[in-house]
Amino acid sequence: MSDELLPVEEQIASFKRAIEAVIIVSHDPVPVDLLAQLIEQPVASVERWCEELRSEYATQGRGFELRRVAGGYRYQTHPDQTPYVERFVLHDQKARLSGAALETLAIVAYKQPISRAQVASIRGVDPDGVIRTLQARGYIDEIGRDHGPGQAILFGTTAQFLEKLGIDTLDDLPPIAEFIPDADVVEALEHGLRVHPIELSDLSEASDRAQAASTSESAVEQTGDDGAPIT
Repeated sequence: MSDELLPVEEQIASFKRAIEAVIIVSHDPVPVDLLAQLIEQPVASVERWCEELRSEYATQGRGFELRRVAGGYRYQTHPDQTPYVERFVLHDQKARLSGAALETLAIVAYKQPISRAQVASIRGVDPDGVIRTLQARGYIDEIGRDHGPGQAILFGTTAQFLEKLGIDTLDDLPPIAEFIPDADVVEALEHGLRVHPIELSDLSEASDRAQAASTSESAVEQTGDDGAPIT
């Protein structure tokens, strides 16, 4: 029996099964418009069915969920299963991003589009090696050139970056203000790192004390055990 002859409920169930099949075999998030083309149904209907599937999985308490990520839908493990998944994924895994790479990636994510020189001015070190690593991992890429002198290459994050974080757009990144310390903390840090100038009079007194101590030591060295001068 063709889909056209099935009751409406069975037709919808059939379309949902097709959506599940396509998403589960796809390595990347599947856009809604592509799903609509594949099952030959309106985009609005496909969007609604995906949300219904997501709700059904949540109600059933499954170990996975259907999430909208990087402009499409994909299956991923439920957040409460993270400890078990981490044990599996990280077992014997050595290749992890260094602190410098994570710092650079965060700068690119929040300040993009951004050039190498701008990253260097923020981090205070040459970022070339780290940027090459992030490009090789597929987290950042060249997205344009600056209009200023030299037309520096500008970098930005990729769809794979959104995938790894499990977010749909950059708007889903946590506000950067959450990671900025309060004004009183910054003031305390500045006070602790502040260099206090030494007065010239203090330097003069210290020099006099050092000279007096040196003279005294010299006098002791030039006397014998009985206190008489050595000739």
